[in-house]
Amino acid sequence: MALVPYLSESDLSEADRPLLARPINLFRALANSPDGLRHFSVLGQWIRHGCELDPRLRELAILQVGHLTASPYEFSHHVKIGYDFGVSDDDITAVLASTAGREHGLGSVETAVLTAARQITTDGRMADDTWATLEEHLGRPRLVDLVIIISFYNAVIRILGTLQIDVEPDYERYLEAFPLPDQPPVRSSADGRAAGDASGNGHRESAG
Repeated sequence: MALVPYLSESDLSEADRPLLARPINLFRALANSPDGLRHFSVLGQWIRHGCELDPRLRELAILQVGHLTASPYEFSHHVKIGYDFGVSDDDITAVLASTAGREHGLGSVETAVLTAARQITTDGRMADDTWATLEEHLGRPRLVDLVIIISFYNAVIRILGTLQIDVEPDYERYLEAFPLPDQPPVRSSADGRAAGDASGNGHRESAG
């Protein structure tokens, strides 16, 4: 049960009603602060529709954050969104396998993106070798975009968790297809790296 009421358009002023054009529970909760939701949505819209980073890589990074933090709302929503941007069932299974340190079959760029997401989520920074690998493949502007995206969705899962946002029934099936762990597998590693490496082999994992 959420800590704030889920508002509807009828609860808002006429000027604020467009904020709930997409009436998902997260937005309905944030609508308790219409101006907060308005500014929150600006960055979210840029990430989804304005950012030039490959959208499949973007969604893989977001799914990694959602899985690593065991956030049912973020993960389930981005399974559905990921499908719209080229993410396959095999990709999602690979995210789960990579997090657990198993063979996953993703390429070196995808593996580095997942590694970056784990490192930022776990340790608050990206390891130098991960940065170098991604800068070579993505270029500096898109790599900065990736950092913004991973960091933003780490903030989103904290909002979801703190406000105790409920997963809508339409999204429950994604959690049934791709179950989350009971507890987040996040943990800091001794050398300041999160689970996995950027080499593409999917073996050097520290989170289980």
